[in-house]
Amino acid sequence: AHEDLTARETCKAGFSEEGYTALISPDILQGERLLKVEFSSCLGSQGMQYETNSLDFKVGADGTVYATRELRIPSEQVAFTVTARDRRTAEQWDAVVRLLVAQTRSSHPGHKRGKKKDVTLDPSQPPRDMLLPWPPHQRSGGLRRQKRDWVIPPINVPENSRGPFPQQLVRIRSDKDNDIPIRYSITGVGADQPPMEVFSIDSMSGRMYVTRPMDREERASYHLRAHAVDMNGNKVENPIDLYIYVIDMNDNRPEFLNQVYNGSVDEGSKPGTYVMTVTANDADDSTTANGMVRYRIVTQTPQSPSQNMFTINSETGDIVTVAAGLDREKVQQYTVIVQATDMEGNLNYGLSNTATAIITVTDVNDNPPEFTTSTFAGEVPENRVETVVANLTVMDRDQPHSANWNAVYRIISGDPSGHFSVRTDPVTNEGMVTVVKAADYELNRAFMLTVMVSNQAALASGIQMSFQSTAGVTISVTDINEAPYFPSNHKLIRLEEGVPAGTALTTFSAVDPDRFMQQAVRYSKLSDPANWLHINASNGQITTAAILDRESLYIRNNVYEATFLAADNGIPPASGTGTLQIYLIDINDNAPELLPKEAQICEKPGLNAINITAADADVDPNVGPYVFELPFVPATVRKNWTITRLNGDYAQLSLRILYLEAGMYDVPITVTDSGNPPLSNTSIVKVKVCPCDENGDCTTVGAVAAAGLGTGAIVAILICIVLLLTMVLLFVVWMKRREKERHTKQLLIDPEDDVRDNILKYDEEGGGEEDQDYDLSQLQQPEALEHVLSKAPGVRRVDERPVGAEPQYPVRPVVPHPGDIGDFINEGLRAADNDPTAPPYDSLLVFDYEGSGSTAGSVSSLGSSSSGDQDYDYLNDWGPRFKKLADMYGGGEED
Repeated sequence: AHEDLTARETCKAGFSEEGYTALISPDILQGERLLKVEFSSCLGSQGMQYETNSLDFKVGADGTVYATRELRIPSEQVAFTVTARDRRTAEQWDAVVRLLVAQTRSSHPGHKRGKKKDVTLDPSQPPRDMLLPWPPHQRSGGLRRQKRDWVIPPINVPENSRGPFPQQLVRIRSDKDNDIPIRYSITGVGADQPPMEVFSIDSMSGRMYVTRPMDREERASYHLRAHAVDMNGNKVENPIDLYIYVIDMNDNRPEFLNQVYNGSVDEGSKPGTYVMTVTANDADDSTTANGMVRYRIVTQTPQSPSQNMFTINSETGDIVTVAAGLDREKVQQYTVIVQATDMEGNLNYGLSNTATAIITVTDVNDNPPEFTTSTFAGEVPENRVETVVANLTVMDRDQPHSANWNAVYRIISGDPSGHFSVRTDPVTNEGMVTVVKAADYELNRAFMLTVMVSNQAALASGIQMSFQSTAGVTISVTDINEAPYFPSNHKLIRLEEGVPAGTALTTFSAVDPDRFMQQAVRYSKLSDPANWLHINASNGQITTAAILDRESLYIRNNVYEATFLAADNGIPPASGTGTLQIYLIDINDNAPELLPKEAQICEKPGLNAINITAADADVDPNVGPYVFELPFVPATVRKNWTITRLNGDYAQLSLRILYLEAGMYDVPITVTDSGNPPLSNTSIVKVKVCPCDENGDCTTVGAVAAAGLGTGAIVAILICIVLLLTMVLLFVVWMKRREKERHTKQLLIDPEDDVRDNILKYDEEGGGEEDQDYDLSQLQQPEALEHVLSKAPGVRRVDERPVGAEPQYPVRPVVPHPGDIGDFINEGLRAADNDPTAPPYDSLLVFDYEGSGSTAGSVSSLGSSSSGDQDYDYLNDWGPRFKKLADMYGGGEED
């Protein structure tokens, strides 16, 4: 069938199969034939040469594969490539040979091996019986050598078979089926274990079938066991092992791990520089051509400067540069389409897939920065700092905002004093010439700087700096009005205190730095705490305006400090300050003061003494040692007291007599300092003389007696204090009792007739809801006075005082009678109701009409008795508020 197919097709050289598979024993003898490969050549078999990539196997001229030495195969399979080469055309073809290692059972490994045979299902041929006889049993008739068990050759099944199914594989038969009926069965994965029913067997004939297409990538082999039993289920034969191998077909394309790969390479890289690696996997058998992947580059975009800038290792997938000329400034990125093809890259038979490799050309510092112009200019006022005076622009073709692009500026000449620095703008990469040290117009009117620019990163190897990387910068300094300054600031002078007013001390003058401007400087005081000094406004001469006192509160550490102002007449005016420090030398102008001013001593000498000293506001040598003396007048001082010198600053005052009566004594003492000339001062020490206990301390009674009070005076003072406290206590008790009596006092009249109670009833307003029923017509302006006067009695309010006759109100009697009170109120009420001119005139304040249904009685219901039997004298006890009622009703009847 194969020869017929070849005859029908166009002649094409190559192996009959892309791959060959055979089952072998783990032990192989030297020269043992394993399988035969078939090669078809259009020109015949002459001139063909076979080679392998394995040292253990060779191929004969007829295509037989044999072992070159005795081998022991440790693994389950071994694979190698057979190459057929045409000596005349140098063409070559490859095929993969895979040898599968089968397991054997042997009681004596050294015995000769039985025959083996591969059983391969060829889907192109019709099914036929491939008989696998059961191994014969060894009979026990005498001593004889036992042979190794037969090994059933494996069954090779190609994957992806199109059927029809079930498709017969082999037939298993026992030689005992001639005698008795036998039933066959298979067990194992693919039969009675998942995946279930991949293989089946006819229990009567022993024919084994595959029920569906196989997939090697799902499972590459199956191990089944065949069983033979009689009709009763009794075992007739021992189980035999069946190995089924799924033969790989090229049914899987290579798959890249990623559809897009990202890599990078430096610009200017030499040919052969590694870029990146792409990887594709093929699910087919990697030991055969079906799973052997080869790579190639399909396209490159852009094709500049060459269409083949990169190449790829066909086996490893490593992409490397193959040409020079990578320049990021021209091409920043390449897109490369990579194709992976199995069948060792055979585009005619292999399956392919593609992926994209994006290669970024990374920047290197191969472009030095260059100034856009060779000269720059700027201007700065003198004495100005942190000011940008010029912007230097550069151009760099490298990657922006990278170390290869970032500019670094350096002043190489023209600024020996360091007045300027050039800082880089991080956004624009410009150089900002900044003043860091103030320039003086009087010293430098202009600067000529030379600035060089470079990058943060060093230039690439072989790249030189450009002559345009250096530029000149001219900076002009403009003159401004500067403030005068005092050359000696702070200025210190020394003089004695006490110099008289008007004394010239010094000349404190300032200097105007503006030498090219004709300006005058005027002086004035800015700070003179004690107002001791005066300064000449024209020449700065300082004189005293008062006597300088070193002991003043304005002196700190013998130094008086004053601040003066010097101002010019420039436009705008400028001023400067200077401080004058005057160190005052002490003179002896302060007499010493005696300390302490008060003391106490025992009335008997020898128990204690008074330590005295002196305080002087002056300083050395106008202070101690001091001389302490008692004056001669009065004579009692030297008679009663004596002074003993302790040292230059201290002395002791003690009694000269044996006893001095307790009391207060004024003891004058004269103290003299050591100044030149010396000053003395007589001070009074108040000494309290008192009786003392055995420790030399004044007793309490003695201290009081010493204060000048006798025992009688002390007793009188204590009695007065007790009497005062007693009076205060009695007054408090009396106030408490009076307050209690006021709360418990009974009323003189019956509560029902208590006038005070009736007067306090003012919270009943009656009316209720009827009080809200107002007659708004009365709020209108009357058209005529007659209309107003003709209205019924009631409340009348108008917006302005009407013109008309005013009613006469009753005149209050001069001496009212208690019975006339009700009549007087009623008459006044009637007159007020009928008075159209009565205020208020704004009728919005209607509040005195409370409706006809009010439960409160009229004020006229207040009755008064004229019988005269009521006693109103108690009104006199209600205080001044009821004095008027008491006068009206408490006087009784007139005669």
